[in-house]
Amino acid sequence: MATNLGIDEELLKQALETSGLKTKKATVNEALREFIQRHKQTEIVKLFGTVEFYPKYNHKKGRTRR
Repeated sequence: MATNLGIDEELLKQALETSGLKTKKATVNEALREFIQRHKQTEIVKLFGTVEFYPKYNHKKGRTRR
């Protein structure tokens, strides 16, 4: 999908230099992937402490030896 965006040229220049990617398109796409990944990670962090934990559960009991 072709999209015209007013992107800060200095930020894009820094992103190109930092990433080592060859094109503006690749740099913007990578930035979007990282943005999405970071936000998904923050959603996962919100789940910390919401799972029930049983300290006496024997997690080794179900293992089989090979």
